[in-house]
Amino acid sequence: MISILLATYNGEKYIAELLESLLSQTYQDFILYIHDDKSTDNTYKIISGYVQKYPGKIISTQNEENAGGSKHNFIKMMIDHKDDYVMLCDQDDIWLPDKINKSLAKIKDMEKEHGVSTPILLYTNLTVVRDNLEVIAYSYEKMSNKNFDKNSLNFAVAMNNVAGCTAMYNRALSDLIQAVPEYFVMHDWWLYLTAAAFGKIGAIHYPTVLYRQHKSNESGAKRVLSPRYIYYVLTHLKKMSSMIDDSYMQSEAFLKIYGDKLTAENTELIGAYASLRNLSKRKKIKTVKKYKIYMHGFARRSAQMMILFIS
Repeated sequence: MISILLATYNGEKYIAELLESLLSQTYQDFILYIHDDKSTDNTYKIISGYVQKYPGKIISTQNEENAGGSKHNFIKMMIDHKDDYVMLCDQDDIWLPDKINKSLAKIKDMEKEHGVSTPILLYTNLTVVRDNLEVIAYSYEKMSNKNFDKNSLNFAVAMNNVAGCTAMYNRALSDLIQAVPEYFVMHDWWLYLTAAAFGKIGAIHYPTVLYRQHKSNESGAKRVLSPRYIYYVLTHLKKMSSMIDDSYMQSEAFLKIYGDKLTAENTELIGAYASLRNLSKRKKIKTVKKYKIYMHGFARRSAQMMILFIS
């Protein structure tokens, strides 16, 4: 079985279209769990209509109070729901009809290669679209200048490759998500970091989701190779520095939860990265070079190195 986890909040505009895309999947052996973060619009009313129409297939719950962001909603669901395979889902996207089928086939191939006891994370490309589904970019991977083949731990501590709405992970990885971290940037980054530290990560380079880009997105796709974006990053280093500090704090929280389970090598790497904010300029640069902890993409790496030199 597959559990699909959908966190919702004030998504009345798109939620029905998403649910229809799930119910139109070529693979239907799944249960959809929806947890609403105390929406103030008609989101939960729409969801309740689908629950009545598809009892047992769609199961919904709602917070009594708002949790303060989708990452808190998702991490709670990821702790509460375990299955052979788990997928994450965003309320305003559209899944292409064969998303589940192709993801399942790929992750099963990975389990055959590495064993079902190996924690495995799979993620895919996206097509970025506007509200009206007009295509902005056919490939999120190219648009964001990310390399989906770079998933080792030295990359994962510094930046997130995974759009959670594309992710599928197996029970071995699911079983590692047991506690709410003291600090985490986003739920999908935490999942990515856990997989990089303990298991294997695979990617499908073609899109399986239409990813809506609009003002309400908590995070959005950026055209990273554009001169405008490069200029923005290089002229907003303070903001970039704050984001990098967040990743240091996330690494510290990761060590608190998993320190006794990690290999000595991975403990050393994550610990070295978490300690960067307390080191001198020279030691920061030396540590980054030693462990090859680099962001990928020209703009990101340039900003990272500039921040190391000036902070």
